Amino acid sequence: MGILMKLVERKILIGLMVTLVVVFGVYGLTKLDRELLPQIDFDYAVISASAGDMGVLDVEERVTAPIEQILAGTDGVEGYQSTTTTGNSSIFVEIEEGRMREVKNELESSIAPLESSVSGLNFVHVMALSTNQDAEFYMEVSGGDLEEMTAFARDVVKPRLESLSSVREVGLSGLQESEFVIAFDREALAENGLDLQQVTGLIQQENSETTLGELSEEEHSPALRWNTAFQSIEDLQEMKVPSANGPVALSELADVSEVANQRSSMAWKDGSRDFIFIEISRATGYTQIGMAEDIRAEVSDIKEAGLVSEFGFNEVVNQADYVVEALDGVTQNVLIGGVLALIILLLFLRNFRATIVAGVAIPVSVLLTFTSMWLFGYSFNIITLIALGLGIGMMVDASIVILESIYRKKEQGYERMEAVSKGVKEVATAVIASMLTTVVVFVPVGLFGGEVGQFVLLLSMVIVITLVSSVIVSFTVIPSLADNFLKLREKDRNKGEKRGRITGGYGSLIGWLSEKKRRRYGMIFLFFLVFAGSMALTTKVPVTIMPDVYNRYAEVPIELEGSLTAEERQEVASAIAEKLDQIPDVASSVLIDDPSFMFMLVNMTTGDQITMDQEDVNVAINDAIRDLEDEYPITSVGMAGMGPMGGEPVQLRVKGADFAASEELSESLVAELETIEGLVNVSTSAEETREEKLLVFDDEAMEEAGITRTEVFGQLQGVFGEVPAGEVVRSGVTVPVIARSADTIDSERSLGDFEIMTAGGPEALSAFASLEPVISPVTIVRDNGERFISVTAGIEGRDLGSVTRDVQQAVNGLDVPSGLSVSTGGDVSAQQEMILDLMMVVAISIFLVYVVMAVQFNSLAHPLIVMSIIPMTAIGAVLALLITQQELSMLSAMGLLMLIGIVLNNAILLIDRTNQLRKEGMSASEAVKEAGQNRIRPIFMTTLTTVAGMLPLALATGTASSYQAPLATVIIGGLLFATLITLVLIPSVYLLFEDVKTGARRMSRRLFGGKRSKRPAEMEEAS
Repeated sequence: MGILMKLVERKILIGLMVTLVVVFGVYGLTKLDRELLPQIDFDYAVISASAGDMGVLDVEERVTAPIEQILAGTDGVEGYQSTTTTGNSSIFVEIEEGRMREVKNELESSIAPLESSVSGLNFVHVMALSTNQDAEFYMEVSGGDLEEMTAFARDVVKPRLESLSSVREVGLSGLQESEFVIAFDREALAENGLDLQQVTGLIQQENSETTLGELSEEEHSPALRWNTAFQSIEDLQEMKVPSANGPVALSELADVSEVANQRSSMAWKDGSRDFIFIEISRATGYTQIGMAEDIRAEVSDIKEAGLVSEFGFNEVVNQADYVVEALDGVTQNVLIGGVLALIILLLFLRNFRATIVAGVAIPVSVLLTFTSMWLFGYSFNIITLIALGLGIGMMVDASIVILESIYRKKEQGYERMEAVSKGVKEVATAVIASMLTTVVVFVPVGLFGGEVGQFVLLLSMVIVITLVSSVIVSFTVIPSLADNFLKLREKDRNKGEKRGRITGGYGSLIGWLSEKKRRRYGMIFLFFLVFAGSMALTTKVPVTIMPDVYNRYAEVPIELEGSLTAEERQEVASAIAEKLDQIPDVASSVLIDDPSFMFMLVNMTTGDQITMDQEDVNVAINDAIRDLEDEYPITSVGMAGMGPMGGEPVQLRVKGADFAASEELSESLVAELETIEGLVNVSTSAEETREEKLLVFDDEAMEEAGITRTEVFGQLQGVFGEVPAGEVVRSGVTVPVIARSADTIDSERSLGDFEIMTAGGPEALSAFASLEPVISPVTIVRDNGERFISVTAGIEGRDLGSVTRDVQQAVNGLDVPSGLSVSTGGDVSAQQEMILDLMMVVAISIFLVYVVMAVQFNSLAHPLIVMSIIPMTAIGAVLALLITQQELSMLSAMGLLMLIGIVLNNAILLIDRTNQLRKEGMSASEAVKEAGQNRIRPIFMTTLTTVAGMLPLALATGTASSYQAPLATVIIGGLLFATLITLVLIPSVYLLFEDVKTGARRMSRRLFGGKRSKRPAEMEEAS
């Protein structure tokens, strides 16, 4: 304390330190990145493999199983789950914490050889999951001639945007592109003793450019180049193909033509593919907002130059807008909260100078927080903005307590530094203890598991930084300004211990409680009855994992049946567009295509055009698409979650060695789930099957005809689809070359009649093979290499918490045969994990709080008195959530943790002052009464200023409202209720402990004898 007072006396040093904080704070503010989500790498990876039209069973055997074998032998892989469909395999990999980069590199090198060794496997891609997205700004070119739009996008948009320093890459899809198609005439091939596979290989061999070697005997040893690469379609047509009849031109064997296509298109806009989708990714070292400003300026220049005509060039999604709106919202909330806090301070102290002193603490604390965030490498994002918004409400608490104590000393007649010294000394231990208890509450948050835990850890770190910054300011800036600047009016000087009506009435209440034991015991019992009643209401509180973070925008995954043709996918996209067109608040939609699902970006109306709340629009979108499930191959639809795997919120896994028994159990589970209110799209992966036809060969007939299966396979190439035959680079543009047969097979009859060339002449395929029906699953899911059946369901009209309880009850009621098991997944599993983690974190936090206070008070009993308030805080929090119908999520659960630290602050103030008065010789009854009267003003002031700071967040309606409002509501409700309880319950519990101590001393004297203590029996009132 002496060192602190010497520091306070050096006001020039304090002034210079404040100046330094301002300079660094402003500089750090300009350097802090601004983004939607913090850059966090999750301990998960996704392995995606594409195998064209390969059947689901073949993909499982030839692609999924080998990759799983690699995963099983890779150190650092903790588990994996695979989903196999026709032509695709997707494997979700759980990786040991902190080893993502190492394991990812090892997997890439181990899996790479599969691409060349597995025939039909196009590519395998390993992607680490993180909040960093490849593209953060999306645009589109639409409404005009596709050829003109392609030229504009390729020749103007891409080079000009990529020239911006803030743009790393511009991706274009939906361009009109050309391809050379070679349609072979089978009769011409047969006449020349050739087949499609053979000629395709010759084309690829001819179309080459390489170095053969060097002429070492010549001067300078020139390299010998070979270049027979095709430059045009004419080169292809004129290529000579060696045959049994001598070299023939390719044009004599096939029709070679140039065809325009839109193969690169990966999306639909409002149901149409006739647009170009532009994805723009950010360069390292630039913010989302900075990139957005650069892009918009360049786009404006492009339009002003008259380069956009007869078509539209518009934005689709710009994440920087959400960041700007969130920043503006928090800034506004901070200003409003700060002003309200100062108004409350002015009303209590009725001293303008005191209000200015406290007002200075807010911006200095904020700038010190910005400096610390910059040094720690944090950014402005959704999570840190929540923390800052909440921290503002508590930022002036320490300053108010110290300022009020100094102010009261000046009211008692002390002057200048003496008032400052005595005022700070009286509350210093309480302020430090309060800060430490709040800080240690957040120490165990690292125990939160999964990706949500990393967000929670970041949130708690910023809150701790904010609180520590505010305490540093309160112990330096406040006392320095209070010495000279804080002056009292004459009528306020030497007020001594005059009490106001509220303070006097409160003192009378505490005196009344201390007179009779039954009164204080009855009060304690009453509070616990109220607590028990409020706990019974917790099941009525809506529960979710993470709230919606978008404003007038939605991302909707749509799961499709496997093996859909391009025409079927187009029909689905058109039907979805028609449905969305009937929802008035849907402004536009972009449907991004993927082999197993579609991902839809929906922009909603804004401003005066809004007719529905965002939640209602989300439900309307879901309902509209679900209406299509009976008519179109849509299996499920739901708003995208925050988890890395996405999918339906309710996911159950049925596992066992007996697959038939597992299928029967899954059907029983589906029947149970269909009876639960709020569950939609209840389905099982086992119910999706398809019929396939298997070619069964007659080996004797083939041997007589002198033909092999390999030859039959070669002759069938190109009749069911296209075969890649290389590429042609024409004027710098790569044009793919595709080979196919002029004859097509689309029925069993045409397949049987298909002529196979043999040594004895052409014969029908039916002479060598027959078709046998085979039933295969559409989707195969495996967990760590073991097949299981997935039972999934969506949620509509109810919150996740209530549905989870019903689902768990249904699972518990199942008669599960021996050898089978049912486990939860999806949001249900995540919520159960969240609740367990939260209970563990709360338990450890309470223990750490007890340790801090036990050291501070040098007592094992006094911390228990303070902590008796903790269960009561839940009463106000539960009631607040129930009244407002806000959801309890991972973020609002953080409000409960914060609440523990905040409400303990008031209790610590009360007990610390009581202990000081006991040391001065007061009895327990007199001490709790006097301490309450001394501390009621700062308790009310800190409570109301915190509530005032939180109020704008609780009432927020903008971008941040969905995740800020529930958190602020928890704190406001819990704090208001807990403050009232603190002032009555803490004195009652304190006196209860004194009663126990007195009773223990009496019993000790009776049992062991001894002299009566000289200390007066303080608690021998008649009961």
